[in-house]
This record gives sequence, structure tokens and C-alpha cells, in this order.
Amino acid sequence: MKRPGKWPTPVRPLLGTALALLALFTSAAPTTAAPTTAAPTTAAPTSDAGPRPVVAVAQGKLRGQNHDGAQEFLGVPYAAPPVGEARLRAPREPRRWSGVREADRQAPACVQFSPFGLADPSAVSEDCLYLDVYRPEGLRAGARLPVILWIHGGAYSQGTGTQFGGRTMADLTDSVVVSINYRLGQLGYLSHPELVRENARRSGSFGLLDQVEALRWTRKNIAAFGGNPGNVTVSGQSAGSGSVCGLLAAPSAAGLFHRAVLQSGPCTLMRTPDSARAATQAREFAEAAGCADPDRVAACLRAVPAGALVEAARTLPTSGPASGDGLLPVDPAEAIGSGEWNKVPVLIGSTRSESRLFVALSQPRLTEVEYTAQILSRHGTAGPEVLARYPVSAYGSPYLALSAVMTDSSFACHTAWTARLLASQVPAYVYEFDDPDSPTLAGAQVPGLDMSNAHSAELAYLHDFTAGDRPLTPVQTALATRMKRYWGAFARFGAPTVPGQTPWPAARTGTGNGSGATTVLTLNPVATQPSSTFASDHRCAFWQSRPSGQPL
Repeated sequence: MKRPGKWPTPVRPLLGTALALLALFTSAAPTTAAPTTAAPTTAAPTSDAGPRPVVAVAQGKLRGQNHDGAQEFLGVPYAAPPVGEARLRAPREPRRWSGVREADRQAPACVQFSPFGLADPSAVSEDCLYLDVYRPEGLRAGARLPVILWIHGGAYSQGTGTQFGGRTMADLTDSVVVSINYRLGQLGYLSHPELVRENARRSGSFGLLDQVEALRWTRKNIAAFGGNPGNVTVSGQSAGSGSVCGLLAAPSAAGLFHRAVLQSGPCTLMRTPDSARAATQAREFAEAAGCADPDRVAACLRAVPAGALVEAARTLPTSGPASGDGLLPVDPAEAIGSGEWNKVPVLIGSTRSESRLFVALSQPRLTEVEYTAQILSRHGTAGPEVLARYPVSAYGSPYLALSAVMTDSSFACHTAWTARLLASQVPAYVYEFDDPDSPTLAGAQVPGLDMSNAHSAELAYLHDFTAGDRPLTPVQTALATRMKRYWGAFARFGAPTVPGQTPWPAARTGTGNGSGATTVLTLNPVATQPSSTFASDHRCAFWQSRPSGQPL
């Protein structure tokens, strides 16, 4: 297989700009303070009748609750609180407790560096390394169900696992679902030389270290919930998908999971800064936070109030995990291209119109003159060719035209290109979510704009999602049920094969058309069916030919 060679540099900044715009144009203000100890922030839901379940994990006993056909164990610590002297250090195992710990309330979100969609933006804490576990009711003794561990997105700077309930998935697919928090912003990703020398991996990617720790906790404890530690699927969306890419490339994560799901975050798009660049960014951030003295920068960063770190990040957002250290030796796309990665079956996909969300929130009233100027500025000598392929007249508005350009050149075609790398080495299954009436994120809908199929549109179909702008219709709920069954089958068997549902063919490597797969399953409320036109629909051959395209 041909190695990917040197990757273009404009890709990650484009995505980073788009995701930063999402945070920038939301109404919630960045958090300015954070408590140092965890306190319940989500009221316990009304439990169903019956005795409350109790399980024993390595740290002690947990008492969960019955809820909507499933059992849930909420606010379970998987690592010690990363506060005080433990701030900006690798995670450690949680302490044991005596008696039975109540696990009926979710923990706070981690400190948000660009909050969006939290019901209570102040309900955050540095003490946030907790997870929620969901399992079916009526579990038989000795059950070994497939496990799905979910990693939320949010540009590595916002979000929480508590928005992604797993009750319906667990009940419908007879699986155990785990949803985690991990450190965000510069509390999660700060590769300052004075910090990285303090841990064995020589890494400042504390958020990624948290995820590895959550997987270790899962391997050690999930059997107590009826899960199979030998059948764990790690799944994520957007930055959560970028995190899964990191886990695929991290040697220390080998053997901790057995399948992977990449939603709207293909590895060739979610590029990592190298350690030298990350160190430079960390030094700039430390100075902005008032910690310029090289002799005491680590102590200073641990003493600065969390709100001051959030403030310093306003103009210096995090780039997420870095590569070139003991945790992530090389960029995930490079690792996959070389064949040196944690090879497992992969399910990968994107939504039909990913970038509608970013354009709607950043420039909803874009004019044709502005659209033309942007294309010519961004694409240089190729600008006229881009305009010829994406004329406003073909889309109905500059907003839709720019959304198509950004979707195709980033999420869609990089999904195809990442799928190509994967399918040549492991079983890979590719989807495109296409519901022309899908909801968007709560608070994100711009009046008068079609935001269907935008980034994050599929989340309400796979989770008991609390951040959607409206409930699903009965037809959409039926699609959601089919999608959950596909995902559940993939977690169980390594292939999304569901009796009575449309067969989902495995991807095959292709050449000459810019596609990473000859077949993509279109997930549509009316007609879920295989399609061979994904690459042509998104003009991937054209984008591959551009100087900033994918060099395969």
C-alpha cells in the first residue's frame, strides 16, 4: 500500500477555524470560575419501580437505579480528581470507598473553554473524571455483553459525556454503554516542557491520557456490569472521533478496545500538531496566563484559577492532542498509512452537509460577493475552478454553496480518504447520514436557514441526547432504531449485520476516483440503501487534485 507521504498543513487550521467559530458565535459566555470538588449537577431522574441494582468494582460498591428499561450507574469515578497538585498531571486511579456509593446522579462537566449547549454553563468542575454506565434490565448472571465506550466531541474544548445517555442503546441492542468525561482545553492539552517531563509518556495530552485511563478502568471493571472486557468498541464524534484516531495510534491503548467508530472526524482531517509546535503553543499560553517564569511555570499553572486559564485561551485555543511523544509517537493518519497502529474493524462516516452548522453560526447572511471573495482568497489560483463547480445558482444561496465547499473539501472527502486507508487493512464500513429534516443542536438553529444534515445531526439518533433542538418524529425515531441496531451489531460482531435491515457491505479499496470506498450506506428515513456515488456527489476526485488535497 502506498504510504500517505507528507500531509498538507491547511487542513487542520480549516477545521479548527470552523470549530472555533462554533464556539465563538454561541450565546453562552466562557466559564470564569470552577469549583475544585465535584458536586451533583443533574437531578436524578425518576427511577422505575423495583430494587436498585448494586455492583462491586475495584474501588467499592455502587448502587445504581432502574430507568426506562435499563439500569444506569451515574457519576462513577474512573480516576482521581485532577485538582490542586494533580492538575496538569497524568490521571491516577481513584481511591477506594467504604460502604455503598450512590451512583444515581451525573457528575459535573469538565471546565469548559468554549461552552456550548450546557443547560447550566456554571455547572462545571475540575473534579470531573467520571463516567456513566448503562445496561439492560433483567441481566442474567454471568452475562458478557458487548461494550460501547462513548467519547463526546466539542473541539477538545467543550462538551460532556452526560449529554449522551445510553439507556435506549443498551436496552435495544443488549449491550453495555459507557459515556465518559475527559479534561478539556489547556487543562487537557498543554504540552509545556515543564509539564511533559513529569509523566512516563512525556506527554501533555492529558485528555487523551484520561481516555486511556477510562479504557483501563473499563477493562478492569466492566464485567461487574455484565460487560465483556474482551469486546469493547470505542466510539466518538467530531473531536471525540479525533480522540478515537489518537487511540488507534497510541501504543499504550493496544488491546484495550476491539472495534472503533469514527463519526464526523476522519483521521486524515483531525491532524495533530507535532511536539515542537505544541510546546511553542504551550509556552505562549503559559505567558498569556501569567506564568512566564521558566523556573516555576508548572507550579504557577497549577495555582492559577481555572477562570484565568479559560480567559487566556480566548485567543489561544487548544489544538488538541499532540504527536511525537511517548503517548502518540506519530500523527494518527501517518500511523494508519504506515500500517503501524492498533488494527481493529472500523465503522466510519459523516453527515450529508456537515459544514452548514459552522457557516450558519459564523456568517448566516453571507452575500454572493462575499462568497466569491472568500473562495478566491482561500483557494488561490484554484479559486475560479472552485467557483465553477460550486456556483451560487446551483445551490440557491451563498450560505448553501459555501457549506457545500467546506463539507466536500473537509469532512466528506476526508471520510472517503480515511476509509481508503482503513479498508486496505481492516474490515471497514462507511455511512453517510442523510435526513433532510433532521434537528440540529439546541440554541444553534438560525431562522430561515436549512441546517439539516449539519455537523452533529446524527447524535440524536444514536443516544438519549439532551442537546437536540427538537424531538425526533416517529419516522425519524424508526431511523434511529435502525441506526442503533447497526451500531450495536458492529459492536457485537465487528460487522453491522442486522437481520431484516438493509445489508451494509464492507468498504473496498478503490483507485482513480478519489473515493475511499466503493460502497457507502446512506442512512435516510425513507430509503436506507447502499450508494456508490459518495465520491462523485462530493467531488472528491476534484479535491484530491488540489494542492491541499489528499496525497494518496
